[in-house]
Amino acid sequence: MLLNFDLPFGMSPVSFVALELIMASSGLMSGLSGFGFSAIGAISLAFLQPALAVPLLMSLSTMNQLLSIKQLKADMKPLSQWWPAGPGGYILGGMAGAPIGLWLLHVLPVNALMVVFGIFLMAYGTYSLFKPANLVLRLSNSKFSSFAVGGLGGILGGFTAFPGAAVVIWSGLRNMPKAESRAIVQPYILAMQIFSLLLLAIFKPESFSKEFAMFFLLLLPIVLPSTLAGTIMYKKLSDFNFRRIAFLLLTSSGLGIFIKGSHAAMLTGALV
Repeated sequence: MLLNFDLPFGMSPVSFVALELIMASSGLMSGLSGFGFSAIGAISLAFLQPALAVPLLMSLSTMNQLLSIKQLKADMKPLSQWWPAGPGGYILGGMAGAPIGLWLLHVLPVNALMVVFGIFLMAYGTYSLFKPANLVLRLSNSKFSSFAVGGLGGILGGFTAFPGAAVVIWSGLRNMPKAESRAIVQPYILAMQIFSLLLLAIFKPESFSKEFAMFFLLLLPIVLPSTLAGTIMYKKLSDFNFRRIAFLLLTSSGLGIFIKGSHAAMLTGALV
């Protein structure tokens, strides 16, 4: 017998196994690339109610990032070096941008924004996969640029749940080596996830229900080994192959955001 207890929301054992596979894939790809856990994990909305799926994905992603950072601590900058060239500026910008993104969630046609953003990610990711390797933009990194990029990520994360997109694209445009990219992207995503969880705990404490705790405890043993496997694979990648995987995951994330926005639009009858 696969499961000897009743799962909430009428979930069958087969559906739960599918959910486990989704989370395993999320952990593996995030461990490999440093981002994209929630983008892949959003498929779980086919099985879970959004009120449960959102805090669950955020919490599992936080654990995923903590394990990845621990495994790759040699690549991470110490806190004393987080400013100005490290992730500090991006994180401050992200925290400033997140409330704006949440405000936009309620005042703009979010479904249309998600569709457009999804198309952009797919186009950018596909272009980056096939562009000449020697075509690199010479972009300087300053306190202003890191704050602005982090702020844009916070705004986008407010209605797409993918705050790392802007920072990943920025590191790709600057052709950062994989260690330098992850030393910025992963602390940024982790900080944004923790910040979002705190806001959720303050304004919607009911999100952390008994069902949430149950699924978290059941899925964490799936996410952590998958994350560990991803980080082991990452260590064997060259900078070139790492960038290609990052661009491929960006494209896939764009497709997921596009489908999510389109599906929501169909449910409401329009892109509003």
